[in-house]
Amino acid sequence: MMLAKTNGLELAYETFGEGEAILLISGLGTQMIRWDDAFCGALAARGYRVLRFDNRDAGLSTHLSHVSAPDFGTLAAALMAGERPAVPYSLLDMATDAVGLLDALGVERAHVVGRSMGGMIAQCIATEFPDRVLSLTSVMSGTGNPAMPQAAPDVMALMQRPKPDPAADPEGFATASLAFARRIAGRGAEFDAAAQKALALEEARRAHDPAGFRRQLAAMATAGDRRARLATLTLPVLVIHGADDPLIPPECGADTAASIPGAELLLVEGMGHDIPQPFHARIIDAIQSIARRAA
Repeated sequence: MMLAKTNGLELAYETFGEGEAILLISGLGTQMIRWDDAFCGALAARGYRVLRFDNRDAGLSTHLSHVSAPDFGTLAAALMAGERPAVPYSLLDMATDAVGLLDALGVERAHVVGRSMGGMIAQCIATEFPDRVLSLTSVMSGTGNPAMPQAAPDVMALMQRPKPDPAADPEGFATASLAFARRIAGRGAEFDAAAQKALALEEARRAHDPAGFRRQLAAMATAGDRRARLATLTLPVLVIHGADDPLIPPECGADTAASIPGAELLLVEGMGHDIPQPFHARIIDAIQSIARRAA
């Protein structure tokens, strides 16, 4: 693990392989290790330099602990009333972080791949820094279109429910994490409880920051509708979405593809809001295919 200074922060990052750069962006409250070693290694073996990193307020990157975390209920009420509440930072700030990482590593242009909130950040990079992007792959994400269906209520409840402190109660923390992971998993792969537990505990060991999660959530909740900006894109774009996704429903993926001229949509049967190992090869094939289009 290495650190790069950018945008007044330090971002923790790792690289795999050599070749054209592929930048992998993580989702809400998660860390770069969600793009696991096997996935990154297999992608690098296709001839790419794979970059993964921790977003601000996650993992081993800078945490803005001096900034108070918004209360989600208050934030939601303000948005429902048509207000635009002030938040600690925006998705565009997070996109600027990622571009700064490319600068620090001397990468002029990259294939940008983001999952969930990371897909939204990737979209912002493509629309606001198009000269830095070779291709865009938006995975299990959306455009901010307010007309799209929302997450199932029980999924939102599980995501927002406070978990036990992993330092004091690691088993309780793991149990709560597994309940959410199991609920958002698709039907196309056997749920690997042992692997999910190990991942949850490893993320907690690296950094446990519920306030950082809330700051990221505030950035995502106030990002607005990106469709007008996405309609200006002229680069190769791939949208990947799980047909079983209960957190960001598949209609959101279809809306993303429809909002971008020439975008390809890959709807993956049996995949939920995760990329378990049985889906790795298909997802990597698709990323390589759109990258070759850029060439």
